[in-house]
Amino acid sequence: MESAVELTGAQIFVESLKKLKVDTLFGYPGGAVLHIYDALHFAEKDGSIRHILVRHEQGAVHMADGYARATGKPGYVLLTSGPGATNGVTGIATAYMDSIPMVIITGQVPTHLIGNDAFQEADVVGITRPCTKHNFLVKDVRDLARVMAEAQYIATSGRPGPVLVDIPKDVTAHKTAFAWPDRVDIPSYRPSTEGHLKQVKKALSLILGAKRPVLYLGGGCIWSNAAAEVTGLARRLGIPVTQTLMGLGSFPMSDPLSLDMLGMHGTYRANLAMSNCDVLVAIGARFDDRVTGKLDEFCVGAKKIHVDIDPASISKNVEVDVPIVGDARKVVQKMLDNLPPEPDLAKYRRSLAPWHAQIAEWERQHPLFYQDWTPGSPGEVIKPQWAIQEIHRKTKARSPVVTTDVGQHQMWAAQYFQFDRPFRWVTSGGLGTMGFGLPAAIGAQFARPKDLVLAIVGDASVQMCIQELIVASEHKLPIKVFIINNIYLGMVRQWQEMFYDDRYTAVHIPLQPDWVKLADAMGAAGFRVEQKSKLPGVIDEALSTTKPCLVDIRVDPKESVFPMIPAGGSIANPIVADEALKVHVKDDPNSASLS
Repeated sequence: MESAVELTGAQIFVESLKKLKVDTLFGYPGGAVLHIYDALHFAEKDGSIRHILVRHEQGAVHMADGYARATGKPGYVLLTSGPGATNGVTGIATAYMDSIPMVIITGQVPTHLIGNDAFQEADVVGITRPCTKHNFLVKDVRDLARVMAEAQYIATSGRPGPVLVDIPKDVTAHKTAFAWPDRVDIPSYRPSTEGHLKQVKKALSLILGAKRPVLYLGGGCIWSNAAAEVTGLARRLGIPVTQTLMGLGSFPMSDPLSLDMLGMHGTYRANLAMSNCDVLVAIGARFDDRVTGKLDEFCVGAKKIHVDIDPASISKNVEVDVPIVGDARKVVQKMLDNLPPEPDLAKYRRSLAPWHAQIAEWERQHPLFYQDWTPGSPGEVIKPQWAIQEIHRKTKARSPVVTTDVGQHQMWAAQYFQFDRPFRWVTSGGLGTMGFGLPAAIGAQFARPKDLVLAIVGDASVQMCIQELIVASEHKLPIKVFIINNIYLGMVRQWQEMFYDDRYTAVHIPLQPDWVKLADAMGAAGFRVEQKSKLPGVIDEALSTTKPCLVDIRVDPKESVFPMIPAGGSIANPIVADEALKVHVKDDPNSASLS
């Protein structure tokens, strides 16, 4: 539909956002996007679009990421050229690795100056090509509306991901009639979503012939809204379920069939079940190295079924026997539609009793474990695992959205904070981005204003984007930030202890901000707790406060995360906590990797 009145590129951009039903835009202004910000002035005035001024561009992208992960809708970011765009690259790469739908709009120098090393010029299209699903450089204002429509379509369809639109300043000033496309049609981009019925039936035949099956669910189950379908499939077949870090919440972790998370810091029963299964059903997962461990020892005796929207992911890391390219929800629904009658399913479920008994025995042998006291220490020491359990106990009735930074606290949260619903777990998986948790919580709270949003962060990670706390105060967002403070780069310390003969280098950070004073300086409520008996009361006080809260929880600095699969190790041989308490594990430091 065309307007009789010509609009500037900046106005076309704003009208495009309205057509795309974008209500929140995270950004930071600068010279190259001033025309756009001028047009946004009127959109903010009429209430159609809300712009959130961040304090650093990385925070903007993480906020949009948290917004997307908490809702399933694409996050939107607006950054200026040069350093504005490059400051956002870490957040873009974070979203790319975890398949998060996002549209990033960057300003660019005028078209006639591109390539001339103009002030605040950077080749953001070239820089982000490896970490975006697609990107555009708009050189003609007549293309802008179409490109915006295509950007959102690409970001949200197929395997989701970030799409960048780079707009030179002169394009935002040029005028043309606003022409919004009736539909998006990109001949070279046609994601396959349905899944081939013949392959689905072949997969079901394998599953129904299995004696030791396992369902392995990844983030694709979240993004395809397949939680109800995969839960139904698991329960009708009685198959045990394990989830990746990105897939937590796609199947209720409180369900008796749940094995919890698998992989490097997954449960003993999940990793042993994977190693001993005879049919592995991977849905929306990509067989990343943190899950597989040593590839030539990964599920060697199992037939493998892989359902994924991205054909490039299938057999990329692990050869599979039955590939099914399609949307997880649609493919699993086809499986449900083609299951045999209930009497046959009941017989099949009974046949799996020995398998469930074996899994229960593995759980009995090595459950998630930590000592709730430290020999020689007073009983008031706070164990980080217990702290997270206590936060979960006091908030689970409200089904909070939980964001994290990256490190030990992230793994403890994944292990001890149970998620029964999708879009409640927000964490950086593939890139492992420290500093993610706080701005992601802000984005999630904007997305879900009526829900409880918690950020479980590390004392090192939170310092990387702490400036964004003032954004939460400015907008009166009641996020609750719990710092699991062990005065170390905890995961690095753990690796130096286990694989580098206790040679601790550049990991101790005893000098920190006074978190209570810092919170107060930024308009938030601050708390500090060092005694176990005081923590429940402090959590209650933080939860009852309407302001954003920062809770500094001083925990035992020597705790490590177990179970653990060393880099390059086999998931069939996890190091468990009770073994690690007795003796340090030594290995060739050349094989150790924190990647």
